[in-house]
Amino acid sequence: MNLLLVDDEKLFVKGLSTSLKKEGFKVFTAFDGKEALRILESEKIDIVLLDIMLPEVDGITLLKKIRETMDIPVIMLTAKDDYADMVLGLELGADDYVTKPFHTRVLIARIHTILRRTASKHTRHYGTEKIEDGVINNGRLKLDLNRRTLYKDNKEIDLTAKEFDILYTLIKNRGIVLSREKIYNIVWNELECDTRTVDVHISNLREKIEDDPGNPSYIRTKWGVGYYFKNDDAC
Repeated sequence: MNLLLVDDEKLFVKGLSTSLKKEGFKVFTAFDGKEALRILESEKIDIVLLDIMLPEVDGITLLKKIRETMDIPVIMLTAKDDYADMVLGLELGADDYVTKPFHTRVLIARIHTILRRTASKHTRHYGTEKIEDGVINNGRLKLDLNRRTLYKDNKEIDLTAKEFDILYTLIKNRGIVLSREKIYNIVWNELECDTRTVDVHISNLREKIEDDPGNPSYIRTKWGVGYYFKNDDAC
């Protein structure tokens, strides 16, 4: 899931981003409201963590702009004495608030609660795939985004966090060939690419999800280019 963290405290952003990435989120960061708006206009964001006190465009103004055109869950990050802004944020459509300082596990629990709630209300489309109630159904495969779990023929398949992210990236771009560099940039959120790491994870994924890993029907190779997802029995 794509998460946008908007806060002008750089050390706070760095630490929280690390924790969120360990939970499997792809984290986008912005240190002011204008930068956040640019990201929201160019990326598919699933949830926003929004500090109230921001330079350029403050959090309340940014929340108003989000609610004018977007239906994205927003959790407000507030100081303990910002009760007036906290109430105003909720009245303007914020889904929840967390007061600083907070325990990271509490924040993550609230994020998952909101994502489960909103997933039950919306059907979203990414690439050629339809996500309903937070679940991608693709033939014999079912990818539960809330529980970060894969099922094949209704049997759970044990995936690592990176394997899950790679599979989700390929499925939501079904039929599109993604280079190893592109996959690495998306999943690891780093510009420096280790293509061998991608190959190893793809090989491990095939061992787990393919009927015949040597002749894969799901994760195909476009020689000299990269990988793509193709399911002959997809819905």
